[in-house]
Amino acid sequence: MQEVLEIVEKAKTAFATQLQELATRGGLSKEMYVRYLTFQYHLTKGVQRHFLKVAGHPRLSGKAGLRSFLFKFGLEEEAHYKVAEIDLERMGEKPLPCPLDVSLWWAYFDQIVEHRPFVRLGATCVLENLGAGAGALGHRLLDEANFLTKSNTRFLTIHFHELLPHGDQIISALTSAPLEPLDLEELVEGANIGSILYLRMVAWATFTDPLTTQLFDPSSSLHRSEAGAKYSDLEELVAY
Repeated sequence: MQEVLEIVEKAKTAFATQLQELATRGGLSKEMYVRYLTFQYHLTKGVQRHFLKVAGHPRLSGKAGLRSFLFKFGLEEEAHYKVAEIDLERMGEKPLPCPLDVSLWWAYFDQIVEHRPFVRLGATCVLENLGAGAGALGHRLLDEANFLTKSNTRFLTIHFHELLPHGDQIISALTSAPLEPLDLEELVEGANIGSILYLRMVAWATFTDPLTTQLFDPSSSLHRSEAGAKYSDLEELVAY
């Protein structure tokens, strides 16, 4: 797992650099925040499918602890896209069209999770640790954005992972599992790919990627078809 952890730290450093650049350019704008919640909405809508598929994969035979964790993890993540949507609604906004890099994420992981499940888990190691890695700078950017309130930042609050420490949990679950060399190879590959795609999404949200913000239409034609459901406990996640 050491190589995976090194990639996670590298991704944290790159993310912190993006946040620092954002701070020097005047901080977080409402338009950026709408774009951030947009890509998170599309990224997390239907995400439970990947974790439940990985949990049921034959290569997790003999890894009961990891299987149990992934099943619970998938259920916890299932409603998060609705949290992003409600944060947008509370600002009078709706999700924008699905950004290209989110579509690429789904197109890639939808096909690879069937045959190489640990690649998807490697990406998860990165994504679930970046929010916590934002640290004091991330909190300062939020504090200085006068359009943010407690009622429209529930998604951010959850994904700083101070309430749900998913980053530590996924690393612990993988470290405790009896992993094979192939599993570890896939984790490293997924951590690298997840870092690249996610940091490109952040660049789209903050208008620092000239290709998807200046030269070309940044939206994708991929339709995110997961309709979801009404969550009886969603109020607890988005409470004032």
